[in-house]
Amino acid sequence: MQEYEKVRINTDYIPLGQFMKRLNVLDSGGMVKAYLQDIGVLVNGEREHRRGRKLYPNDAIEIEDIGLFIVSEE
Repeated sequence: MQEYEKVRINTDYIPLGQFMKRLNVLDSGGMVKAYLQDIGVLVNGEREHRRGRKLYPNDAIEIEDIGLFIVSEE
């Protein structure tokens, strides 16, 4: 089983689009938008397509073929 990679934030939450840009898994914000519209990611086991989805500490994000991430407080 794959390990979750912790991604630390220093705010109450982070929008999903910003979270993905921070990971540097896609080249641009436009690519993040297209990826989320077309494929989406799993947030706490549920498919999500909204860039503005607020992620809070302990939320688990699964990005297909990229990895597993968990939001962590700083």
